[in-house]
Amino acid sequence: MSLYSDIIKKKEYIAIVGMGYVGLPIAIAFAKKTNVIGFDINNEKIRLYQNGCDQTRELGDEVIRNSNIVFTSDENDLGKAKFIIIAVPTPVNCNHIPDLSSVIYASEIVARNMVPGTIIVYESTVYPGCTEDKCIPILEAKSGLKYGIDFKVGYSPERINPGDKSHPLESIVKIVSGMDKDSLDEIDKIYSLVIEAGTYRVSNIKTAEAIKIAENSQRDINIAFMNELAIVFDKMGIDTNEVVDGMNTKWNALGFRPGLVGGHCIGVDPYYFIYEAERLGEHSQLILSGRKINDCMGDYVADIAVRKIVAAEKTLINIKIAILGITFKENCSDIRNSKVVDVYKKLERYGIKPVVCDPNAEFEATLEEYGIELTKLNEVKNMNCIIIAVAHDVFKNISLDSLKKLYCCCEDNEKILLDIKGIYSLEELEKSGLKYWRL
Repeated sequence: MSLYSDIIKKKEYIAIVGMGYVGLPIAIAFAKKTNVIGFDINNEKIRLYQNGCDQTRELGDEVIRNSNIVFTSDENDLGKAKFIIIAVPTPVNCNHIPDLSSVIYASEIVARNMVPGTIIVYESTVYPGCTEDKCIPILEAKSGLKYGIDFKVGYSPERINPGDKSHPLESIVKIVSGMDKDSLDEIDKIYSLVIEAGTYRVSNIKTAEAIKIAENSQRDINIAFMNELAIVFDKMGIDTNEVVDGMNTKWNALGFRPGLVGGHCIGVDPYYFIYEAERLGEHSQLILSGRKINDCMGDYVADIAVRKIVAAEKTLINIKIAILGITFKENCSDIRNSKVVDVYKKLERYGIKPVVCDPNAEFEATLEEYGIELTKLNEVKNMNCIIIAVAHDVFKNISLDSLKKLYCCCEDNEKILLDIKGIYSLEELEKSGLKYWRL
């Protein structure tokens, strides 16, 4: 009898290691079909899940409460599962070098507790070859089991898009790979239980790893292209968003717009490719150039804010700036690798301490991660400059007349607005009388 058969008959558990933005939705989806263990080393996170609290704000408390997931921080519970998915963060360090510490530690935990006949699937983004070169040796060494005989391994890159309600996990085609045909067949069938859009089988693990790196590097390069255009168009007195609107009237336009590129994927994954390419003696040119452009955009936005303040004949002393939004993208609570923080830090170097407001972000998490205390929207007042950095719906629903109430008492043409995401139309901005700028 196959592992798939035992899982659908609820004779075996599926375990997910890492209960974050990726692991939690996977666990919830599988829990509708079979027995699921949700493991995380963070005791407080597990306690909140056990009490029905969705810290990610992606699914909602009710979904957590109504699931039958066994949430646990006891690694011994992993021994009850024979299909284990590892979905832990793989960031880069301050030097843009891949930080594999979480995926290595997760491998060690799984190895200490796995039993013969287990299939382990990695979803964490890594450079091509990492699963086989780094992770599998750890699984063998720490478990005492033999790879390919006692346990098998696959790779299926996560493709979840936080904050995107239009494309949930079930609707995104799942890339699947395995160490051999038997493991690929099992992995394919098990994921097919929950992936309505279907799976896409590839020939080997390294190819599956490369697909994730390639798709996010492609997006990064396209956004970098638009950011470079935006910088030059600004000097030409051309509104980039209007250019893009015009471009998008053609059938083969890609629809990318300039912006701050952060988060756990697009702002990180290209560095995994760059790292491995360098190790193999190949110097990345296009991808690295795109990263350099996108990594500088936070400083660029802060510099624009200061220029606008000076142009309005204001001094930087006692100037008050509000930044609306700190998550890495709209309508989610994820603050990882947020490039809005770069805007904040550059303004600090000018001697300005901005007020930051983001109803979607967690107060304690933001304070712990960046040392930034969030301010409630109704407490933002007497501002000279407002930077709308993230297009949360709550900000998009603020009319320009309502936004003006957040400024100090001065003429409209002295009120500075940086609309980074272009949430207001040119016509609205012109009528408002505000001194505006759009990226």
